[in-house]
Amino acid sequence: MDNKTPRIHYGYVILICCCLVMGVDVGLSMSCAGIFYQPVSSSIGASTGEFGMYMSISFLTSTLMLGVAGRMLERWSARVIITAASALLGVMMSLMSLMTQIYQFYLAGALIGVSLAFLLYLCFPTLINRWFSRRVGLLFGICSASSGIGGMLFNPLGGYILTGWGWERGYLVFGLIILAVVTPLLWLLLRDRPADKGLKPVGYAEGETAAADTSGIIYKDAVRMPSFYVLMAFGFMIMASSTLYLFLPKYASSVGYNIEEGALVAAGAMAGVTLGKIALGYINDRNISLGVAMSTLTGILGLVMMMTVSGSLAAMIFGAFMFGWCYAAVTVQTAVLVRDVFGNRNYAQIFSVISMALAAGGTVASGAWGFIVDRTSFSFIFITGCVMLGICFFSGLWVIGWASANGRSHNR
Repeated sequence: MDNKTPRIHYGYVILICCCLVMGVDVGLSMSCAGIFYQPVSSSIGASTGEFGMYMSISFLTSTLMLGVAGRMLERWSARVIITAASALLGVMMSLMSLMTQIYQFYLAGALIGVSLAFLLYLCFPTLINRWFSRRVGLLFGICSASSGIGGMLFNPLGGYILTGWGWERGYLVFGLIILAVVTPLLWLLLRDRPADKGLKPVGYAEGETAAADTSGIIYKDAVRMPSFYVLMAFGFMIMASSTLYLFLPKYASSVGYNIEEGALVAAGAMAGVTLGKIALGYINDRNISLGVAMSTLTGILGLVMMMTVSGSLAAMIFGAFMFGWCYAAVTVQTAVLVRDVFGNRNYAQIFSVISMALAAGGTVASGAWGFIVDRTSFSFIFITGCVMLGICFFSGLWVIGWASANGRSHNR
């Protein structure tokens, strides 16, 4: 046996690292953020909306940072950068336990956004593309789903800590988990590329068709292609549509359900997000066009079902579950489409710019839907969401067709 070919490929260690980043770092900072809103805002004398602005600031700074972040990952060590981003996130969450003024949380949100540009948007797409040349879509789905799993595990823990010891201790424990567990493991285990371990990507060594690390379209050529801007529009609209999830409990209340029933509707959506990410990854490895269809048409079906059969709680929950698939597509489908069209050569830099559209969609829509529904109705914003998902469906298929017709498809 070749002494450079271990029984278990080191790429799977990289996969575990990516799942740790998404499940723990992103899970604690994003999936568990909501449990702090009420106790912190009451403690510091701010409204829930004023406190929640720190998350909007976080999205904004991530948007601004992404263009730089992609170039950094292309030029410098991903191991160093991602470990440093994890450390920054842990430090900021720990320091939030000491904050007493709203502006302090806003500053923390800005720095958290810098770290999340790497951890949330770029870490697993960049590293999985470098270390694997087969089943990439499924691995994207597994990594992305880890944030939902982290939320399911850590939200009850956070609620227990907040109830027994207060929100200050909650932030401190969350920050220390990141600093004491994830950050050291990333430093010890992460490696930039398979060549650092004397290996080829998973799949390449087994004789599968694999794109070399240097295959694909360079950034300066990509930005001249129409598909680049169509994918930016796809990313903006799929993210904007997915933020309708935030309003599902309020919608459930508006059609006569109580708080607990509304929470079940929201839980149905989260189940759709978690399972949808894994399923979409599996589907995209076999047929990327079917992945686009499942990403968008299930979301439309879910919104229509919640509008038309709102009298049935079971139908509402199932509709929310279907809608969760379009939320799952934010990280999975966009990343797969970028890889298919542009390849691996400058993937991190190209995907970082397209991710700016994702972050911008979240920044704009998460607030805009609330203002729109106050002036119109839930039916109006749901129908608008359906139209946007329909545009995503056709634009996604167009990009795939364009790449194939121009000989640009690198993964099919």
